[in-house]
Amino acid sequence: NPYAIMYIKLLPDDGLVLQYLKDNFNIVKNFIQSLPPDKLTYRYAENKWTIKEILVHIMDDERIYAYRALRIARNDKTPLPGFEQDDYVPFSKANQRSLASVFKEYKTVRQATLSLFTSFNHEDHLKIGTANDHPVTVRALAYHIAGHELHHLNIIKERYL
Repeated sequence: NPYAIMYIKLLPDDGLVLQYLKDNFNIVKNFIQSLPPDKLTYRYAENKWTIKEILVHIMDDERIYAYRALRIARNDKTPLPGFEQDDYVPFSKANQRSLASVFKEYKTVRQATLSLFTSFNHEDHLKIGTANDHPVTVRALAYHIAGHELHHLNIIKERYL
């Protein structure tokens, strides 16, 4: 999928995607925790997400992509639908949450993602399914999760600080 390529390109194709997922969590957490609290609910423009909303969006996206990976790895041939990310954010209540609660959930989501992808063997990673009307491999879904996170970290650094 063309939009997913921009995320995947943020990582080297060296087979270490699960290590990047482990490392990225700590990079994101340490960086976000270093910011002044008022930056966490700052919007750089009208209708743009806050940093807290971005963090919850990353988790939502990760859950959806991990679910897609599970279905494809288990040989489910059902085409999987897309989702409208902008519809999720207002209902996340991210700005009402403490940063500690956000990162507690983030850690749990990441551990579940790593556990899932670690359970897959080489053949599982190569399985192809259809998501949002595009063919995708389980491996590409892992790279999407890691690259999507880096994409948003870059946006935070470029537009929020």
